[in-house]
Amino acid sequence: MNDLPEAFRHAAMLVATGDPGLVEIVLLSLRVSLTAVLLAALLGLPVGAAIAVAQFPGRRAVIVVLNAMMGLPPVVVGLVIYLLLSRSGPLGAFGILFTPAAMVVAQTMLILPIIAALSRQAIEDAWIEYQEQLRSLGAGRLSAAFTLLWDARFSLLTAVLAGFGRAAAEVGAVMIVGGNIDGVTRVMTTAIALETSKGDLPLALGLGVILIALVVALNAGAYLTKEIAQRRYG
Repeated sequence: MNDLPEAFRHAAMLVATGDPGLVEIVLLSLRVSLTAVLLAALLGLPVGAAIAVAQFPGRRAVIVVLNAMMGLPPVVVGLVIYLLLSRSGPLGAFGILFTPAAMVVAQTMLILPIIAALSRQAIEDAWIEYQEQLRSLGAGRLSAAFTLLWDARFSLLTAVLAGFGRAAAEVGAVMIVGGNIDGVTRVMTTAIALETSKGDLPLALGLGVILIALVVALNAGAYLTKEIAQRRYG
């Protein structure tokens, strides 16, 4: 469709009427990305906090590697996960390649370093500020790490949202391990890429608008939550 105004009008109609195909893609995208963010947060936040308060040989090297992994190429991550989950791979027995579960694994591996690295920085800043106070109360490093995680919970929303943004915008890794199968593993980003290549602009535009709206809404919600918490708790 070469008429852009008509394409935008058709896209708006698809969104407004809740087109079943569009809704199915959006719901699958949310399920995959939110599951990946949850898993990455459960792993990444404690890891980041532990690195922030711990002292061990090679700590600086670990931090450098963790920061570098924030920029992992998605297609490389997708290739590695593909090899692990393929029939001849070590995890091939699970049979989850080209399923939403494989996409969750790929997205989790991509955003785990982001959440861990950003939370490490936030907790380390808090540790420097409250270290003496926590030690005077008899808190060990482990209990201090969890105390700081709770105390900085609203600030850590930024790290989690950064992970969600990366997951929601991901194309390469999920394309490789998911296969972009219609009705099975087709998410918003892969659908946008496919429909644009086919010239079906209305569906691509509709999905693009929804994707941007979701990211903006989540960030706005997190910002308001942080502002309200700061006013209430100081």
